[in-house]
Amino acid sequence: MGELKLMKGNEAVAEAAIRAGVDAYFGYPITPQSEVMEYLAAEQPHKRTGMVLLQAESEIAAINMVYGAASTGKKAMTSSSSPGISLKMEGISYLAGAELPCVVVNVVRGGPGLGTIQPSQADYFQATKGGGHGDYHMLVLAPASVQEMSDFVKLGFDLAFKYRNPVMILSDGVIGQMMEKVELFDPIPRCTEFNEEWMLTGKTADREKRVVTSLDLDSAKMEKHNLDLVAKYKKMQENEVRYEEFQVEDAEYLFVAYGCSARICQKTVKIAREMGHKVGLLRPITLYPYPSKRLNELADRLKGILSVELNSGQMIEDVKLAVNGKTKVEHYGRMGGMIHSPEQVLCAFEEFLLK
Repeated sequence: MGELKLMKGNEAVAEAAIRAGVDAYFGYPITPQSEVMEYLAAEQPHKRTGMVLLQAESEIAAINMVYGAASTGKKAMTSSSSPGISLKMEGISYLAGAELPCVVVNVVRGGPGLGTIQPSQADYFQATKGGGHGDYHMLVLAPASVQEMSDFVKLGFDLAFKYRNPVMILSDGVIGQMMEKVELFDPIPRCTEFNEEWMLTGKTADREKRVVTSLDLDSAKMEKHNLDLVAKYKKMQENEVRYEEFQVEDAEYLFVAYGCSARICQKTVKIAREMGHKVGLLRPITLYPYPSKRLNELADRLKGILSVELNSGQMIEDVKLAVNGKTKVEHYGRMGGMIHSPEQVLCAFEEFLLK
């Protein structure tokens, strides 16, 4: 067993970054994720592992520093919350276009605009549908516990380098701020040898010059690059779908929820079962790629699905696409930083699916 600690979700992300051998973290403070950088500053990771820690002058500067570090093959990471992630979106598109690995953490707060500092899941579209300009995707991991906030940093870098692609950990203000027991994984030594064929090493005497860019003024070459990216995203869809099921075996109705909403729905399932309703929960762990195939399979025997989200209805679009009209799909959500209770979800279930 690894080391056990009581930590906030944001602190677990920071500690996991140190233990995962991250080479550089560039960020800028914004609630409710500021503890990530605060924890790193207190831990002085340059003394523990040699990690570079820098508070940039802005979110835009931070994501471009990630681009520079990632282009040399380093493990580069940043984190922010909703408005800050919006500022990083151009850089994330550049990273995806240049096929550079990195991990971006978004601890989502209410919006639109500056909104509130309370929890939300209203950045689902931004994370899963591109967010920035152009045809691109990030792998998107949705933690539902402090343990997963830690584990997904390591997993995120594994996937980022496997596919040479940005990975987003899409959390929320509940998971980022709550405290739970977490089992920390053993430290991974930082890699000091970087010489894959795409990396900038600064040494060109015995090889051709390497260029890392997302720019190509030749339309035919740019289309070819886009087709290569589409093929890569297809591989992600084939190999990287992750989800968790809770009492689905005999379910006649299904909640679909991620992050803190999934935790709340687990309690609602228990209450509904005690009342005689055969309800289950499917929790997408990867929001991109989405577990569409599994949802489509389950829809054959379901009387209805309730998509439970802290927004006005975003993930429900993917649920409906997956189900393809096989069963009724409804949405229940709270907004502006308000959080639903298990009892409120139960009332929505009874109103939308039982009547």
